[in-house]
Amino acid sequence: MSYLKEKLLSSFIAFEEQKNVDSYVHGIRTKAIRKFEKEGFPTKKLENWKYTSLKKAINYDYKLFPNQSEVLEFRDIQKYLIDDIESYKIIFVDGKYCSHLSETTHDGMDICILSSALTQSKYDLIIENYFDKISKKDGITSLNTAFSSEGSYIHIPKNIQVDKPIQIIHFSTGKNESVMFQPRNLIIVDENSHVEIIERFQSINENSVLVNSVSEIYCSRKSIVKHYKIQNDKKSASLVDNTFVSQERNSSYSLHTFSFGGELTRNNLNIFQNGERIESFIRGITIIGENQHVDHNTLIHHKKPNCESYQDYKGIYYDNSVGVFNGRVLVEKEAQKTNAFQANNNVLLSDKAVINTKPQLEIFADDVKCSHGCTIGQLDKNALFYLRSRGIPKKEAMALLMYGFANKVLASVNIPEVKTRINNIIANKLGVKMGFDI
Repeated sequence: MSYLKEKLLSSFIAFEEQKNVDSYVHGIRTKAIRKFEKEGFPTKKLENWKYTSLKKAINYDYKLFPNQSEVLEFRDIQKYLIDDIESYKIIFVDGKYCSHLSETTHDGMDICILSSALTQSKYDLIIENYFDKISKKDGITSLNTAFSSEGSYIHIPKNIQVDKPIQIIHFSTGKNESVMFQPRNLIIVDENSHVEIIERFQSINENSVLVNSVSEIYCSRKSIVKHYKIQNDKKSASLVDNTFVSQERNSSYSLHTFSFGGELTRNNLNIFQNGERIESFIRGITIIGENQHVDHNTLIHHKKPNCESYQDYKGIYYDNSVGVFNGRVLVEKEAQKTNAFQANNNVLLSDKAVINTKPQLEIFADDVKCSHGCTIGQLDKNALFYLRSRGIPKKEAMALLMYGFANKVLASVNIPEVKTRINNIIANKLGVKMGFDI
């Protein structure tokens, strides 16, 4: 048994003593900690974790319930926000909700924090119907469930188009300690409603941080959810991001995952299509180097006829970075007329960079249109030569080609300010200025 696992198990008793043992969630937490005790952290012996090891990430003496070490002001966090758009903001500092930096609402909808929903009786029915209903019951997800107490709670009632995006950002400030967080999001979008969500985890210092996050997202009939994850943390940060999405008839869910920073990033994404005429779009851009590791593990489960799904992940890897793409499409026998597309395209800029890619189709229906594929290569030498022959320096020419490579994913971003921010991050990662000033 690892030291961290032992520490978590022994800390659970003290954690639960602070909670209401008579609540509905108490029983869920108790079952979850037993599941974690049985399974522990995932290892490379598991097929889905074959190319990703948590051994280094869990080899720290993390503080599990950190005290807020410093008070952040808006100027401290401004650069991490998409601050040139009006938005609702749910800001956490060292695992605790920060009200003076946040902008929430209960005016016709709930954009607030999970701790309120878990402790106030008016939310009991919601929690009983939705909390921990679609998340996997594996070791790492169960660990989050056992310690779930804070995160975002978003409930959009019927026929509401949320007037501005919602930003959810978790900050870590611990200056003299390594910390571990277990944030939990519960997002419910009722019939014919529309919401945009931007999510980020960010360390303010260079100390080790491990985030084990779980999000449960419910998309009711005719709802539209657009979700953006910006992963550009310090090199000392590790993230396991578990997202579970349940979609009903005629709903649309889209996710863009931008993975640029952190030592280790593991994205577990599971989408369940429970009705007809559902659309699911998941896209990602990964640009990493310097011992970084990013793993995208996806599942889109088609259960009903006449649905579509689209996966498009682009990766650029340099130095001795490692990328993993394990994308799975499962089409049940009943899911006739399914249209599923899956692609993973990768560019290796170094002989030491590695990509492990495994696109998978499991099809039990006979009237479907499904495709998958992957490519691994280097930049087009002829295109590079052409650009350089026109007077463009090598560095900027390479950046232009890589922008072109990633642009298909960027083109589908609906919030202009988010697109601009991602463009700037990419330019910074590639070592050029926007506009390719020379």
